[in-house]
Amino acid sequence: MSITAKIKSNKSLKAFAHWLITPGRNPRPRLWVRWFLNPFYHKKGKGATIRRRSRVDVFPWNRFEVGALTTIEDFCTVNNGSGAVILGDRVRVGIGSVIIGPVTMGNGSGLGQHVFVSGFNHGFKDGNVNSSQQPLDIKPVIIEEEAHIGANSVVLAGVTIGKRCQIGAGSVVTRDIPPFSVAVGNPARVIKKYNFETGKWEKV
Repeated sequence: MSITAKIKSNKSLKAFAHWLITPGRNPRPRLWVRWFLNPFYHKKGKGATIRRRSRVDVFPWNRFEVGALTTIEDFCTVNNGSGAVILGDRVRVGIGSVIIGPVTMGNGSGLGQHVFVSGFNHGFKDGNVNSSQQPLDIKPVIIEEEAHIGANSVVLAGVTIGKRCQIGAGSVVTRDIPPFSVAVGNPARVIKKYNFETGKWEKV
C-alpha cells in the first residue's frame, strides 16, 4: 500500500495531513504549500499571466493547469479544492471572476468581469444538518473552446456550454447550452443559433 493510500485510509493521519496543507476553517493552502509543493504539481503554459492581486487557492491533490497565453485578471479567485481547474490556451478570466473546480475551459474561451463558475453545490439532503457540514454535490462544469460568458453571469454545477457559444451578460446558466448558440436570461435560454448554410446567427 502506498503512503498516500495509507494516509487516506487512516482518519487521524488524513486529518493531520490536511492540517499541514491548510488551516482549519480557512480553505487556503499554507504558504509552504504555495511555495514548495504547487510549482511541482501544477502546470503554467508559456506566456500565461496570473495577476498578482488574484487569489489562487490551489491544492496539490487536484489538478490546476493554465495553458499558453492564458490570463487570469486581477481580483479573481480560483480554487481547486473540490476538483480540477483546467484552463486551455488563450483563455481569459475577467476581473473579479470566481472559478471553483471541477471546471474545464477550452482553448480560446473566456469569462467577462465578475462571472461565477462552480463545479459543486452544497449538499442539503438532510434538513436537520447545516448544509456546510453535508457532503458536496460535485458536478463538473465544461466550457468548450471559444465560448464566451458575459459579465456578471453565473454558471451552475453540471453545465456544459458548447463550442463558440455566447452567453449574455447577467445570465444564469442552469442547463447545457448546445454549440454555436446565443443564450441569455435567468435561467438562460437559447435565442439564436448559427446557421452554417446561411452563415448567419438566426433566431430560434
